[in-house]
Amino acid sequence: MEQIDKQKAITVLNKILELELAGVVRYTHYALMVYGYNRIPIVSWLQGNGDESLMHARKAGEFVTMLGGHPSLKIGPLLETEKHDIGDILRESLEQESTTLSAYYELLHLVEGRSVSLEEYAREMILLEEMHLDEVNKMLRKPGEIEPFSE
Repeated sequence: MEQIDKQKAITVLNKILELELAGVVRYTHYALMVYGYNRIPIVSWLQGNGDESLMHARKAGEFVTMLGGHPSLKIGPLLETEKHDIGDILRESLEQESTTLSAYYELLHLVEGRSVSLEEYAREMILLEEMHLDEVNKMLRKPGEIEPFSE
């Protein structure tokens, strides 16, 4: 079996760590900016996503140290759009989750057939991210719409 390039894997894992930490910050901010009649369930959902992002960040960091690397202290890109409509928040969430999903795919391609633990981790996270993207996509649809949301 071919060996993984540990340094490349650490680089991608640190990128994932940074993106997930950015997710924590974003979801926390979004939860604070929700107003209106449906505030309570939406805030709860956003806070849950922030908690999940933190767990994902920790997991990525554990793999970095498993490979002998040093976990990044950076946070991925944060952009304040000043748009706080629920639809805007969900569209920003889609963008963030899509970027993170791409990083997990990058990791999968790097370790596939070379590391069972990293491959399984990447696949598990891809599944979770794709399910989350689908959930957000369904939230962006108007009631009764069956076709996936697209801009």
